[in-house]
Amino acid sequence: MLEATREGFWGTRYSIGVDGHTVAEWRVPGWRTSGGIVVAGQFFPVETRLWSNRFTMFDRVGTTIAVAENVARRTWTGYADGRYHEFRRASFLSTTVLHVVGDREVGWLRRRSAWTGGIEAELPALSLLAQVFVVGAVITTWDQQAAAAG
Repeated sequence: MLEATREGFWGTRYSIGVDGHTVAEWRVPGWRTSGGIVVAGQFFPVETRLWSNRFTMFDRVGTTIAVAENVARRTWTGYADGRYHEFRRASFLSTTVLHVVGDREVGWLRRRSAWTGGIEAELPALSLLAQVFVVGAVITTWDQQAAAAG
């Protein structure tokens, strides 16, 4: 299982771990700062479009390798690992997001705590890099929604 934990109460970085071992870091993209993912010492920049809720991850030469669009909506799509993926909230007020292929639920992610911002996920149909990207996009979206709610 993948777990994301915020570094510090007001932190803009999350440690991503698998089975208790840190494997990646999510640096929250912001209005004036670039964000990204660090996996095995390699940085993958992530660009966000605040008003459209679109996240794009690039490799080191600038080629798009993953996209998540409309993450704030109940149903949204992502592109990673060479194919499209569908995600949907389990219910209207739920903080559980299901990864769906056809009519089958193949994975999920959910917020562990609104206070710590932690998330746990089981997304076996995605590569580790894609899992970190999806979790990071959802974390950032939920953090933005919480900040807007006051």
